[in-house]
Amino acid sequence: MNATPYLSVVLPCYNEGLVIEETHRRVASVCQGISRPYEIIVVNDGSSDDSWNKLEKLCARDPNLVAVNLSRNHGHQLALSAGLHFAGGERILIMDADLQDPPELLGEMLAKMDQGAEVVYAQRRSRPGDARLKRLFCAVYYRFLREMAEGPIQLDSGDFRLINRRVASLIRGMVSWVGFRQEPVFYDRDPRFAGETKYPFGKLVRLAMDGLISSSLKPLKFGFIVGAVASVASGLLGCYTLASWLFVNKTPQGWTSLLLAIAFFGGLQLLVLGILGEYVGRTFEQTRGRPIFLVDRVVRRQTPPTEINPPTRGSPQRL
Repeated sequence: MNATPYLSVVLPCYNEGLVIEETHRRVASVCQGISRPYEIIVVNDGSSDDSWNKLEKLCARDPNLVAVNLSRNHGHQLALSAGLHFAGGERILIMDADLQDPPELLGEMLAKMDQGAEVVYAQRRSRPGDARLKRLFCAVYYRFLREMAEGPIQLDSGDFRLINRRVASLIRGMVSWVGFRQEPVFYDRDPRFAGETKYPFGKLVRLAMDGLISSSLKPLKFGFIVGAVASVASGLLGCYTLASWLFVNKTPQGWTSLLLAIAFFGGLQLLVLGILGEYVGRTFEQTRGRPIFLVDRVVRRQTPPTEINPPTRGSPQRL
């Protein structure tokens, strides 16, 4: 395999045994069409099916394929970080292994980068392969994130994008935040080729929360505003109670409403504490300095297992 490939394709993989061979075939076919040196890096994120066995067999046949086996399931974003850690190409294509994102867009992406773009992101026109509730949730989430984030956020786009070496080496993971010239290509997202989604609704909500907290401090400001409003409302309620006791000379009526108010403001306090806890927890994880991923094996044809030094917890993680 060429030591300095022109193109690196990074594919995180989790329980994609039913589709990984077809994914490799289509990605390799597209890469061969550019007539430049390339590498395909597939990161096995602790799959419990036969994904890793199939990757080892594919590596025995394809000298351009690199299979990275993580020590356990670290999650999609950290698997992407692992792939970027190994990618050596001048241009890096990031996409999922489930074939919902068509690798055949590579030619159009490369053309836009030839015209001066440093990031080319794929923007979905439609996503018929996803459930209606998921489509609605994603549409609302991306627009909410755009309003909350402190940097530009592209609507209806995920990790499927092409970046150049300067962007990849400048800061791993925060592609939208770094700026530079970014151009979209539009496509219709296909249904999964095989298997089932790895992002049920609960995991999707956790991913959305992680994305929001990692890209903005506005939730803290929101917590401050909510706390200030709650404090003013509590003060007014206290003044009403005291005035009733002094001037009306009887216990204020409406114990039900009072208990509801106590429960309401108590809930707001817990909400603010929860937001603070998310930020404090992430700060604590970064100060521990642990690696953000651990690699079990790296397999490529005619090359022994590679010893690596992964980035520590303080490195940016999200794409």
